[in-house]
Amino acid sequence: MGPATKRRAAAIARPDDHVIVLFGATGDLAKRKLLPGLFRLAAAGLLPEHYQIIGTAPTTSALSDADFRVHARDAAAEFGTVKPSGADWRRFEAALHFGAADPGDPSALMAAVDKAEGEIGGKPRRLFHLAVPPAAFGSVIKMLGATGLARGATRVIVEKPFGTDLASARALNAEIHSVFDESQIFRIDHFLGKESVDNILALRFANGLFEPVWNRQHIGYVQIDVPETLSIEGRAGFYEKTGAYRDMVVTHLLQVLGFVAMEPPSSLSATALRAEKLKVYESVQPINTKHVVRGQYDGYRAAPGVAADSQTETFVALRAEVDNWRWAGVPFCLRTGKCLGASRQVITLGFRQPAMRMFPFDAGSGRARGNELVIDFEDPGSITAQFLAKEPGPEMRIAPADMTFRYADSFRAANDLEGYERLILDAMLGDQALFTSSDGIERLWEISMPLLDHPPEVEPYQPGSWGPDSAHRIPAPYRWHLPQPD
Repeated sequence: MGPATKRRAAAIARPDDHVIVLFGATGDLAKRKLLPGLFRLAAAGLLPEHYQIIGTAPTTSALSDADFRVHARDAAAEFGTVKPSGADWRRFEAALHFGAADPGDPSALMAAVDKAEGEIGGKPRRLFHLAVPPAAFGSVIKMLGATGLARGATRVIVEKPFGTDLASARALNAEIHSVFDESQIFRIDHFLGKESVDNILALRFANGLFEPVWNRQHIGYVQIDVPETLSIEGRAGFYEKTGAYRDMVVTHLLQVLGFVAMEPPSSLSATALRAEKLKVYESVQPINTKHVVRGQYDGYRAAPGVAADSQTETFVALRAEVDNWRWAGVPFCLRTGKCLGASRQVITLGFRQPAMRMFPFDAGSGRARGNELVIDFEDPGSITAQFLAKEPGPEMRIAPADMTFRYADSFRAANDLEGYERLILDAMLGDQALFTSSDGIERLWEISMPLLDHPPEVEPYQPGSWGPDSAHRIPAPYRWHLPQPD
């Protein structure tokens, strides 16, 4: 970390002293994101002045303190943006400990927490991060309640997916609420920790150029498009039970829709932001299966662990309707899937054409995509205004042009925090602004039930394509922003 970054960190409120407990500390998420992310926060001076990090896992996967430190070093070296070396790493490494926990025997974890709190002194907060499979959420929550670890100044981060339908989401909420108050619960979606997603708020509400036209009078369509080139990559056990809709749409794309469509909040406080997002979700109509295309890439059923007649979708495209004064009649088109033609994370707002088209322009040529605002929220992110301009020459001919803002060109990349880093810091600070409430997640499952109860048949598509051909009807009479025309 450079001096400028550390000066910037010094201006940010620092969390209270903490004991951070990582459930699933030997798993893939902890290795790729959590341990490297915590070290980056430490190196930036954004962790508490006094903290201890305790990794935990079942006894069968238990590590010694020394082995856990080696595990963390390897994770930071392979996946971290800040490499493990020097005084920063030595301080961080000294705070790492391990305490195994089985549902019937959490004694090692309890002893590790007691020891950590003793070393810190005073009354540090506890933050529990449940980086475990959803099936284990209930047993971990019960253990935290039964042992008393959940008492006092505690918070819990819960990973996605939060339920698989409305009934399971309600049951999980009830289970967590039996131990934790809603103010202590942080349902995490790393998409919402992205700088470029948060910048939607600044783009809209800090600029008089955009907010006056951010409505149905001026915007004809909105697209939230997250295609992926990756296959399921050996995750058939997870994917067969989940599919693209549960994995991506409920937990990511609809969350982003909430930011795009919300009314101006009274402030940037968690209470105000969550209230406006909930209003959006309450205005989203139940998903109409007539406006849904589900796809499955050729070769998916040949993957180990996939049923020969599987109807699990690896692609979904749908139209959502936000029925309120601002957005009535504007289609919100959402698309995501595996083995597609590109990996992108894009929001496109298409502006309506002027009432009179006096300029000669071949709209059907495929060359132009004018009158669009494109927000690329894949790190580091960009915002592009695509408009029409006169081509040089004696004739009044119109051609597409771009004006682009790129984060990487405009701000120091060292200032960025990755999604998990930002959200873990927010959880320690008790800021729930970028986390979904129980009412919000239940409403998203509620509007999803028509699709989950009566899903259309999956349609095949070729890997490397843009999904089934029928997906082109979802944004009609418009077309998908991706792929870009030649």
